[in-house]
Amino acid sequence: MNIAITAGVQLMPPSFAAGLSVWSREYGTPGSATWENQANAAIVAADQDFGPCLEINKAEDTTRLRYMGETPILPGTYLRVSARIKAMAGARPAVRIAGWAGGADRGHVAGLDETGPLRGLPDYGEVIEISAIVGTGQRGGVDMPWGAEPVYGHFGLDLTGANGGAVRIESIRVEDVTSTYLRDMMDWVDVRDFGAMGNGTADDRAAFIAADKAAGGRVLVVPAGSYRIGSDLTLKSPVRFTGTLTMPRAARLALMGSFDYPTYAAAFGDETEALKRALQALFGYTDHCELNLCGRRIDLTEPMIMTELAPDLTSFQNRRQICNGQINVVDGPAWANRAVTSQATYDPANQMVLSNVANVANIEVGSLITGAGVGREIYVKAKNVGAATLTLSQPLYGGAGTRSYRFERFRYVFDFLGIESASNVILSELDFSLNGAASCLMLPTEGRMFQFRDCYIHSPRDRGITSAGRGCQDLHVDRCHFLSSEMGLPAQDRKSVAINVNANDTKIRENRVVRFGTFMVADGGGHLIVGNHWFQGDDTEIGKRVPGLVLTNGNNKSVITGNYIDNCIIEWTNEYSAAPDFANNTWSFGGLTVTGNHFFVHGVLSDFAWLSIRPYGTGHYIQGLTVTNNVFLVGGPKIQRIEKVDTSFADLDYGRMRNILFAGNTFNGVLDYVANPVQISHNQATAQASWVVPLAQKLPFKGWARNVDSLTAVSMMTDGGGGRVTEMPWVRALQGSDKGSLQVEWSKPVKGQVAIMARMDDPS
Repeated sequence: MNIAITAGVQLMPPSFAAGLSVWSREYGTPGSATWENQANAAIVAADQDFGPCLEINKAEDTTRLRYMGETPILPGTYLRVSARIKAMAGARPAVRIAGWAGGADRGHVAGLDETGPLRGLPDYGEVIEISAIVGTGQRGGVDMPWGAEPVYGHFGLDLTGANGGAVRIESIRVEDVTSTYLRDMMDWVDVRDFGAMGNGTADDRAAFIAADKAAGGRVLVVPAGSYRIGSDLTLKSPVRFTGTLTMPRAARLALMGSFDYPTYAAAFGDETEALKRALQALFGYTDHCELNLCGRRIDLTEPMIMTELAPDLTSFQNRRQICNGQINVVDGPAWANRAVTSQATYDPANQMVLSNVANVANIEVGSLITGAGVGREIYVKAKNVGAATLTLSQPLYGGAGTRSYRFERFRYVFDFLGIESASNVILSELDFSLNGAASCLMLPTEGRMFQFRDCYIHSPRDRGITSAGRGCQDLHVDRCHFLSSEMGLPAQDRKSVAINVNANDTKIRENRVVRFGTFMVADGGGHLIVGNHWFQGDDTEIGKRVPGLVLTNGNNKSVITGNYIDNCIIEWTNEYSAAPDFANNTWSFGGLTVTGNHFFVHGVLSDFAWLSIRPYGTGHYIQGLTVTNNVFLVGGPKIQRIEKVDTSFADLDYGRMRNILFAGNTFNGVLDYVANPVQISHNQATAQASWVVPLAQKLPFKGWARNVDSLTAVSMMTDGGGGRVTEMPWVRALQGSDKGSLQVEWSKPVKGQVAIMARMDDPS
């Protein structure tokens, strides 16, 4: 506390009249020589100005007078030591208040100011008062600022100058004048009162701890200055900084009573350093679960790399939230990507490893890997320099071989990679102004339940949210606004990716994503992609449209529902397979539901399709796909179909299709309406015994006409002579060179109209 409670503490020395055995001729320490029985000292019983007093004839260059009792120095107190004195005869000396500082070990505390201002004595008989103030803090008017180390003092005065003169001294007075500096009504505590120096060199940690302990709920004030704190510091009281702190990188500042970004900014005087320190405390100390930026804009000059901010932090699972502010990236060398080209060997039998990696030491963990045989969004998860190996986030589809690869490490505002496991982190109501200079978030190697909600991610240079491991398990991204830095480029020239994931069960909901190269690349399964609007069009008159959502897990049990999918493709692949050909012991494409979405495109070529399956190996088929109750709308020239198979690597096996439902969809500007099962009406105008009914253009992915659910006559069947035919025909499936037709077989030539419900799959 700021005002020492000195009631009951003996401050005032006894009068000289009580005897001189307690008054030292040296520094007042035990055993030192006293003034008792000295020839040049005597008690005057009744001086006209002083009453009882001490008369000394000065015989030494510095004549000392010290009370041998220990006057306590309490934290936060200020003592006024004073005496009245007059010259009586002979040479008139100069005089000053003086003291001796004692520590808790009863030894002398060196290096302190132990004398007050020196004052000459005027004419004989003229009384003057000399005084000096001693205290723990370096405050205005304090003559002897002793800090927190001394716990007591021996006080008195010094006579200096010419010898041979006589002086009389009234008794020494010691008074508590703390209230002169700090009043009882004040609600703050000044760290200087507890010995903080603020000179940038002395370690002020002990003074801060003492002040915090004494504050009792009041505000801790840190005045102007530079305060060095040598190790971890936890302050329970609210703090107000005018001065700034310096601390070693590994030392942690935990402001328990003022845990918010503005306080850290004031404490360190630099916005980037302040964010580092606040994050260090947030993730390294269990008493804080939220870092509130309090609406502040932070001009950030370098990435927040969590393993550098808190080197001893390997994992955490407790809920942590960063919220309510703007992070504005200031471009500079710290944000520069680093790219390395190197040769390495891949063996599908060891599918998550690149071996014999040249120049492996210069490849950064977290680098994006590109090259022949590499799928999208594959990153370096870990490296072993001694073994010259890299651990991958996903397998490569390109097969065995030694190839040249490019490794590029992006820079992220928040980079959690390298932490072994981190979970339950929330980024909420943040505006990331990335200014084309930085990416936003790199997830940890392992973890779950990172949440990104109500945030603006504006103009990332390369990526929005990146996963180089499985820290994306249960990732939530809700109500965020992603704005690309590549707005003006044609869709096919954009490189940015808003989100990628490798693990399961993400919830991507109600986001708006504008003109990225790709909205999301998603491996794993169990994803809920709900209520989003992502659009990737451009200003090209007849433009190319590229994938917006890429699903890389063939059997992914995911739901895409209620979205506005604008000028881009949903592409379904198996590019993360080290052996991409289908084998009987693996799953093929299945488990996907696309329902209730609004699909739109404009200004494209007629071969555009919103749904594309791209097998990277042979033998694959669809074993579960639902596309229902969607609206497909084309602005401008019509397109042929809504769906296709991209056969760049391989086609599907149409003879193994099963459990496919296309129903309830609305088509506008689409030439071929598709459904499965599909109902068509066939009118046979001339009597024939075998009717050919083409279906391929009506079935999804131009599939084979494999099964017929029903055939119903909707007119009277007649023979060539007009006679009524009542027999039941039978149907041949898989007819024609494309196996996309049916043949309705009669026992004789027949004409009429039938409704047929047919399908491309085996529903069982």
